Amino acid sequence: MATPARLAANPQNAILSTGPRTAEGKALACQNARTHGLLSRQVLLPDEDADYLAAVRQQLHAQLAPVGALETLLADDMVAAAWRLRRLHRVEAEVFAVERARLKSDGMESGVGVASDVLAKLSRYETPLKRAFYRALHELQRLQAVRAGQAVSPPVAVDVDVTVAHLDGSDEGDDA
Repeated sequence: MATPARLAANPQNAILSTGPRTAEGKALACQNARTHGLLSRQVLLPDEDADYLAAVRQQLHAQLAPVGALETLLADDMVAAAWRLRRLHRVEAEVFAVERARLKSDGMESGVGVASDVLAKLSRYETPLKRAFYRALHELQRLQAVRAGQAVSPPVAVDVDVTVAHLDGSDEGDDA
């Protein structure tokens, strides 16, 4: 909890803090929080190959054959998710290599180290990226089926009830 003195000083300090003023400084500062780029708004990071991304996009578009702006948008969502998954796998390989080198320098052949926490975090990023990829794929397939004149059922929605019934018939967490 911040002290009253700190709370009072904060607005004064904010007045003195101007942040970057030049376009170059602002461009640099907007990258301050980027570590692995998995949550970046930009699909292509500065150290990545734009030609390779364009080739991946071309291949996916050739295979998916999107028609119209909406289908193209969904195909591009798939490209972005696939590209980020590729980045995630590259980061994961780098984490393994660094951890293996660290363990070897410590005289150990194997073990659980710092990498286990990093790999757990990477796994948490992988799940939504895969979900985004498949959600875009399924929606694209639905749109293409409708365009082809096929009957398409709406997406399935599952309603999950997490209350637990007690033996006496009352529900756990029921405030009534």
